[in-house]
Amino acid sequence: MDGFTILLYSFLLHRFIDKGKIFKVKPGDTLFEEFEQVKNIYLLLEGSMALGRTQKKGKEFTLKILDDEEVLIEYQLFKESPRYHFHAKAITECKFLQINKDDFEEFILGNLQAMSLLTKWLSTRYIKSQLRCQDLMINGKKGGLYSILIRLASRYGKRVKEGILIDLSLTHQEIANLTYGTREVIQRMLKELREEEIILYDGQKIIIKDLSYLKRETDCQNCPSEICGVN
Repeated sequence: MDGFTILLYSFLLHRFIDKGKIFKVKPGDTLFEEFEQVKNIYLLLEGSMALGRTQKKGKEFTLKILDDEEVLIEYQLFKESPRYHFHAKAITECKFLQINKDDFEEFILGNLQAMSLLTKWLSTRYIKSQLRCQDLMINGKKGGLYSILIRLASRYGKRVKEGILIDLSLTHQEIANLTYGTREVIQRMLKELREEEIILYDGQKIIIKDLSYLKRETDCQNCPSEICGVN
């Protein structure tokens, strides 16, 4: 998690812990749906949550994955009657602090420190989203996959004997959802990387043996950790 997220999360938690509602969501359940009217913001206290969209034909895209101690402000701030543009589904059991949207916005407008933290957080998220779009547009499907593997390694990577373990269990379909590709294409490209000994598998987890190869192929800018991630 990046430093601005930690600061904003801690600041909001301290302010609203006694005023908000704490509740849990089971794996696979939805916190909010696309086009649903926004009534609350959320602090993710525990668990993992995926935010994405589902097309009319049923194809699902994952825009980002959020983990413990994250902030969910997924709408146009200070807009009258805003609605969500995507859904949020629990990957694991999640625990949230629910904060009323109007109370949150009133607090932000009346507190200079809160506004500063929010602005820095939004700026970081904006740059992160722009870079992900850049990777997909410039590098194509293969580069998009490589970019996601780099970002997963940055966020979940653990150094092991064979290389860098992405300590997050993901199916080929879930990786495809992150890259806006199909399961069949992702499966084929991952197989090629494994045969070239760039990666290997440990159950549903990937170990990257040659991270430098992926970075060269995507012209990686070696962004700091607060920019390189899938959140």
